[in-house]
Amino acid sequence: MIINNDLIYFLIVLFVINFVAFIIMLIDKNKAVKANTERISEGTLFFMASAFGAIGVYLGMFVFKHKTRKWYFLIGIPLLIIQNIASFYLLYLVSLSSYFH
Repeated sequence: MIINNDLIYFLIVLFVINFVAFIIMLIDKNKAVKANTERISEGTLFFMASAFGAIGVYLGMFVFKHKTRKWYFLIGIPLLIIQNIASFYLLYLVSLSSYFH
């Protein structure tokens, strides 16, 4: 694997997105405990996961014990992790091919 500036940039962006997704899971868990508070929608959580934040959402699920009883989170988030990895790899290949053409 060739490490170039694009790869470093992608990894930094990936880390930031996953950190934000992890914090959003914490915020939603805190809101779930309190009564009569506006929650973060499950659609927003899935959007964060599909936008390269699946690892952060998945870690947040188990660290904060949040959304672990929902089958669509237990199945969907790991599938989105696979999608995130495949998309990241394709982005890496495209950025790598630009150096050789």
